[in-house]
Amino acid sequence: MFAGKKSGKSAERPELAACHAFLNEGDTLVVPSLDRYGRSLADLITMVGELRRREVGFTSLHENLDTTTPGGRLIFHVFAALAAAKARGRTGGRPTVITPELLRASRDMLPNPENSIASIAKLLGVSPGTLYNHIRDLRELRATSRTVDPAGSDMR
Repeated sequence: MFAGKKSGKSAERPELAACHAFLNEGDTLVVPSLDRYGRSLADLITMVGELRRREVGFTSLHENLDTTTPGGRLIFHVFAALAAAKARGRTGGRPTVITPELLRASRDMLPNPENSIASIAKLLGVSPGTLYNHIRDLRELRATSRTVDPAGSDMR
């Protein structure tokens, strides 16, 4: 059994190096969790890839990941694909539909109390959620559009 005592920030991890040197073909390295083994996704993929080339299995107890099974290898390939996409600058998710012009138009319409957020969103071809996500001060803009009548009650 090997136990690393050094910080994960340090590039020098002599216990890990000794552990890797100790492993033989057909062995399986068992770690408590992925974050205790690799400092980054790229680091993790490199180390597990090296183990795979040496025909050494890898199991992470916390994530229930076992590269000696087809399902575990599939999950690990997905990790590798995500790391490769990140290296190419891809962060995932859907492309944004909002443009600076749409933001400007929605900001111009918000102070008018006759325009509801839903109607502004429909007019611009986006969802109300998109407006809330991209206009951080949307609620404040709507609050400033309220006028107060002489009796002191809010009017919209």
